[in-house]
Amino acid sequence: MLAAECTPYAWTGGLGDVVGSLPTALRNLGADVRVALPHYGSIDPAVHPITTSNAALKVSMNGAVEQGKVGQVAQSQFPLYLIGSDDYFANRSDLYGYPDDGHRFVFFSRGALEAARALEWQPEVVHCHDWHSGLVPNWIHAARSSGAHANGPATVLTIHNLAYQGHFGEELLHAAGLADGEFPEHATDPELTPRVNFLARGIRFADAVNTVSATYAREILTPAYGERLDALLRERQDGVTGIVNGIDTVTFDPAADPHLAANFSLRDMTPRARNKAALQRELGLPEDPDTPLLGMVSRLADHKGLDLLAPVVPHLVERGAQLAVLGTGDPRHHELLANAAREHPRHIAIALRFDPPLAQRIYGGSDMFLMPSRHEPCGLGQLIAMRYGNVPVVRATGGLADTVADFDARTQDGTGFVFHRYDPIDFFGAIARGLETYRYPDAWRALMRQGMSRDSSWDAAARNYLDLYSRALDSRRPARDA
Repeated sequence: MLAAECTPYAWTGGLGDVVGSLPTALRNLGADVRVALPHYGSIDPAVHPITTSNAALKVSMNGAVEQGKVGQVAQSQFPLYLIGSDDYFANRSDLYGYPDDGHRFVFFSRGALEAARALEWQPEVVHCHDWHSGLVPNWIHAARSSGAHANGPATVLTIHNLAYQGHFGEELLHAAGLADGEFPEHATDPELTPRVNFLARGIRFADAVNTVSATYAREILTPAYGERLDALLRERQDGVTGIVNGIDTVTFDPAADPHLAANFSLRDMTPRARNKAALQRELGLPEDPDTPLLGMVSRLADHKGLDLLAPVVPHLVERGAQLAVLGTGDPRHHELLANAAREHPRHIAIALRFDPPLAQRIYGGSDMFLMPSRHEPCGLGQLIAMRYGNVPVVRATGGLADTVADFDARTQDGTGFVFHRYDPIDFFGAIARGLETYRYPDAWRALMRQGMSRDSSWDAAARNYLDLYSRALDSRRPARDA
């Protein structure tokens, strides 16, 4: 696997969570999985000891050879190689956001392939995550087509979020050793013709493409969600597979979570009430077990549904509910939420920061978890919330539609409250159904139990990935045999 993020070493979101967990689940099924990650300067060797390999990397860049290094994290759950360069990674404080990001990830991707060669390990499949390694399928396809590497590995590309594509100028073709005109951009989007799109090349040349939920796999084939790559995605004869993410059920375990005031489980949910009381005290909200407490842990951006939240806040206050929001993002949302907390200190609590322990306490202490996303490829928050007995309120998009079953008051079936139209009225309608159901303790406990009973582990996803790897190998074999 080639990825730009991997928890707990370097990550900004869901991509890192996936790469930090999926390899272990695959290894438990017998696969020899190894991961390559850039050796960012932010990886602290005092926290994560690193052994340095004697293998020197010679990485082809810009028609010349640049020197790289390969290290290995000593105590990881799977072999984790760090592709190093003082210029591109070690001397940078952030993961992304630099003018030479294109060159940085060309170096990383080539360096990862060279590391496998230097370590004398031949993978059957190279699994690329997002745009950062999107040129790898292009390189391997070109080598295979030339006959130089007919027995080379199959390639799989996972799209975690289609919005991030890796657009760069044509000079990247030279840096990457790719010929001009090798990839004709789709005629329906001529604006992209003079640019190099890493993700588009990955989609075009990978032996198999997948994304992180079945609904998102269908959505990105449409102009509304396709981010100007829908035509290219529809051209893929094998289609786009959706595999829903799992979560790390060891880290996210309410029975053992050290950040909670009281641990609890499906067998004994009674201690959970202590977590709600502790959370209310921590956030300065009135401590009241009968007041519904709504939680939200999110990037504070419009596409996460924050533009729907502001119109809903007065109605939550009117209903007597409490709201706890944790996250950072758009300063406009910072200001709106901070003002709401000042105006309604008994109802609204805001923490504008990155605080994983507090996030755990919100999952384990609030009653409902809000995810009104405009689009959500998979989403992990709703999976964690259900595991912690927290009832999600979600919009029916992407992985939210695939993982949360709308509560039916007649049959008492479901795991949350789902709305469809991206509109504050529909959003509050779903919340209002939740507030009404909360008034009936037996129905609410049944709803919590159904969410906690859902299997959100990586086991099923890992088996689906093994099937995907087999299909990628099968699709490659006729060309290899010929």
